[in-house]
Amino acid sequence: MSRSPLFLPVFCGFVSVLSIGCASRRTVSAPAPTQPAPDSSAEKAKAPSAVARPKPPVSPAVGYTVQGNASWYGKPFNGRRASNGEIYDMYKLTAAHRTLPFDTMVRVTNLNNGKSTTVRITDRGPFVDNRIIDLSLAAAREIESVGPGVVPVRLEVLGDVDVSAGFFTVQVGAFRERANAERLRDRLSLAYAPIFIQQYDSSEGTFYRLRVGKISGEDAANGLAAQLRSREGFTTLVFRLDETKSAGAN
Repeated sequence: MSRSPLFLPVFCGFVSVLSIGCASRRTVSAPAPTQPAPDSSAEKAKAPSAVARPKPPVSPAVGYTVQGNASWYGKPFNGRRASNGEIYDMYKLTAAHRTLPFDTMVRVTNLNNGKSTTVRITDRGPFVDNRIIDLSLAAAREIESVGPGVVPVRLEVLGDVDVSAGFFTVQVGAFRERANAERLRDRLSLAYAPIFIQQYDSSEGTFYRLRVGKISGEDAANGLAAQLRSREGFTTLVFRLDETKSAGAN
């Protein structure tokens, strides 16, 4: 993931010193005594100091782009609740992404034909490690990816969004039997914490997803994912931890 250029802080200020003098009307035979030089430290104390404006927030998502594979999802997910709590409508321009914040606007370009669409992130997914986004049917139609199913794309985040901030977790498995998820949880809990099981009701039945950690920052979460792959041999997926959790894309 690339990061946007930092906005340079702009400092502005002003200093004004007003000097007022007056001459006496009385006539004197001797030259007027020389006035003592003003105390420069005192004058500086009277003058207002330069005022620095607050620095604008750093926004690493401006210009953020990434390439990978895009799939799309429609039925039987259409009409079900998405991860952000909305009802998924496959005829709207939306998408599922594992880590981008909800309501992030993303331009998706099909690298095979150059066609683009703009989608809003409303769901979590895909749950396949060689894909980076799941498009709605409407979005897939706009970039002509319905037939192929999976196409190479470029994602570009639009707007001022910090994609790396927040809390993340690493998924290490999904099980049909809760007991299997619990056994793996108990084994991993000797070295990792926290570990939790998320129930997911899909069109193919109920699954139990085992997730490790509540990590601040996506880079740190990717580091834990790499550690779990090398030490434990897991196929790992990094997800953003959201306050609202519900059904997600496949």
